[in-house]
Amino acid sequence: MSNNRRVTLKGNQNIIVEFTNERIIPAGGLSVVGALLGKSDFVKKLNRMDVTKNRSQHQIKNGDILLTYLGMLCMGKPYFEAVHEMDDDKEFYKAALGITRNIPSEETLRQRMDDIGDSLRQTILEENIALLLANDIKPTALENGYVPVEIDVTPMDNSKSKKEGVSRTYKGFDGYAPMMAYIGTEGYAINFELREGKQHCQKGTVEFLQETIELCKKLTDQPLLIRLDSGNDSIDNVAVLMDSGCYFIIKRNLRRESKEDWFDMAKQFCKNIENPRDGKTVYKGSDWKTVTSKQFDKEFTLRAGYEITERTIDKNGQFYLIPDIEVETWWTNLGVDDQEIINLYHAHGECEQFHSEIKTDMDLERLPSGKFNTNALILELAIMAYNILRMIGQGTIGGRAPRQKRDVKRRRLHTVISNLIMMACHITSHARQLIMGLGKSNVWRHIFADFCELCSQ
Repeated sequence: MSNNRRVTLKGNQNIIVEFTNERIIPAGGLSVVGALLGKSDFVKKLNRMDVTKNRSQHQIKNGDILLTYLGMLCMGKPYFEAVHEMDDDKEFYKAALGITRNIPSEETLRQRMDDIGDSLRQTILEENIALLLANDIKPTALENGYVPVEIDVTPMDNSKSKKEGVSRTYKGFDGYAPMMAYIGTEGYAINFELREGKQHCQKGTVEFLQETIELCKKLTDQPLLIRLDSGNDSIDNVAVLMDSGCYFIIKRNLRRESKEDWFDMAKQFCKNIENPRDGKTVYKGSDWKTVTSKQFDKEFTLRAGYEITERTIDKNGQFYLIPDIEVETWWTNLGVDDQEIINLYHAHGECEQFHSEIKTDMDLERLPSGKFNTNALILELAIMAYNILRMIGQGTIGGRAPRQKRDVKRRRLHTVISNLIMMACHITSHARQLIMGLGKSNVWRHIFADFCELCSQ
């Protein structure tokens, strides 16, 4: 493309648009992505693996393929055609991401991702832990000392597509229904598993739990608090959690249990009764139930915490002809009081924000491939990309960051991508080094430089 074009804006003649030969990179923050990845042996291991039987590894290594795609994920651009954004200055992107040989073309990227498929799942999960450990990441515990682990199924809308595995989800649209696990109050990704939309949320969950707990214990020695919603109310899950020594809160599915029986029990035995307003009574307490896991042939006596609400008058003062009874119960092995059980479970809803960041901020709601195993690979790589963005976000809180309207405890991925990854910089070469120039108009330059120093330690 010619670099001598010059345009004067018709409505604002004080501004002129022109092409220059200067090297202005729109995603200077990828240099930090490469620095974080470089602290582990992830790339070296990939480059030593021969997982594509039908294609030569001579020109482009597996590591080059996956590093390129990780860079795209960190820019929030998961679609294969986005690799063309690296075409005009491949030298920088290779140096930034630590690519050994070359950046692939769109066609090569797509073909090789298809070839690799889901074959690297275990490697990626293990290397994700290695990445976190290499960067001294320790998931933060709750105030009570337990490290939260959020496990949840989140449907991804892929309607009007013919991708493998897309089918009707419980949300009523066609898509996928992956299961995701996060650890710590920061919400670091620990395990993602792509699933068909129609797959029941409990199918394969026992194995997913076992895998997730093993990964979590490699990352922290602190006690784990596993939180699951009612779709995963299974005694087989409880058996896994009890055997692994984890604490848990699982929202119970009442199924055929009578609300009236629970209400009668609460009226008879509950000692914690609240009346927040006229016509509303709330009972909070615990009962004990004996249950059996058929899969593991084990019997357990479990604490079932409950919150039962009786409404005889609605919030507008209208009387009900028949009292409205609402029953919520939870399985748990925690010894804390009933109110804390309730509060701890409600905090589980925070994982919906983590889902949103993956779907929206990283633009992964609609997965880019028509092949299921390729999309599974993409979601697995998203674990590492998500954690890299999270590490950058947490590492840049405070300091000389631009003023915020409120204190930030966890920086949203969108903010990281837009302000710290997609950071324009001026590139010059000197003594076989690339020098990134950050302009004085960039209010994030100081916090970015501080984080670069942190990465170099």
